[in-house]
Amino acid sequence: MGLVSGLRVIDECLSKGLVAGAFNTTNLETTMGIVRAVEATRVPTFVQVAPTNITLSGFEYIHDMVSRRLKDVDVPVALHLDHGRTLDDVKDSLAAGFTSVMLDGAEHPFDKNVALTQQARALTPTEYALEAELGSIGGKEDEIGPEFAATTDPNEVPAFVQAVGCDMLAVSVGNVHGYAPNARVDFDLLGKVKEASSVPLVIHGGSGLPVEQFGRFHEFNVVKVNIASDLRNAMIRSFGEAYVANPNEHSLIRVSTQAVAAIADVVERRIRHFNPRLGA
Repeated sequence: MGLVSGLRVIDECLSKGLVAGAFNTTNLETTMGIVRAVEATRVPTFVQVAPTNITLSGFEYIHDMVSRRLKDVDVPVALHLDHGRTLDDVKDSLAAGFTSVMLDGAEHPFDKNVALTQQARALTPTEYALEAELGSIGGKEDEIGPEFAATTDPNEVPAFVQAVGCDMLAVSVGNVHGYAPNARVDFDLLGKVKEASSVPLVIHGGSGLPVEQFGRFHEFNVVKVNIASDLRNAMIRSFGEAYVANPNEHSLIRVSTQAVAAIADVVERRIRHFNPRLGA
């Protein structure tokens, strides 16, 4: 099948009552682990990367790696730009073949966020998905945090969505980037945002949320949940444990294979947490 548009992933999930995981990759092992889990669960998925994580590879390498792995996979998967901060991020990812993008203007005042996201909409082909953010999500991603964190105001949602023409809306409702032991989704607020939004919602910072909250997201028109830290920790832990077990370990392929299995396990468990009817 190969890569598909983010719009197809959204449509497939909404029509089947599923919630897509959005899993961040930076390398081959992570990509292989994600796709292995997608094949096992057969749930439409986003594979994504943020601009802060392409300094080593570039967008083109990420696209080539992901698209090659997906060539013979018959589950819809989109390649998504996570937290694009500038219009150049949007342009460069689209030029590399990404099929879904996010313009994160949430740190700006409402009017500037609208104006920047409108420009991103103009750059993004109508057959591809655009994610926007309203309300600034706290915590840090890749050691970068917002200047401020603010929850999404349901009263601002209708005008924002209509003005920018986004296909999905990332919201701040108690979710926090990275590992945050006290992070909890405020489902009362999420319910108000759902009622105000004409497009499906996105939850960032999934790695720090309690597992028992994941199974409720489908009730609130959440179509996408972002997971990054869980995957990175699984890979780092695999290599760390291999070194502790044997400081003279020299088989990189053996340790890399173990990392792929650890990442696949994390991704599959998260997909099943988001979609309880799949079973554990």
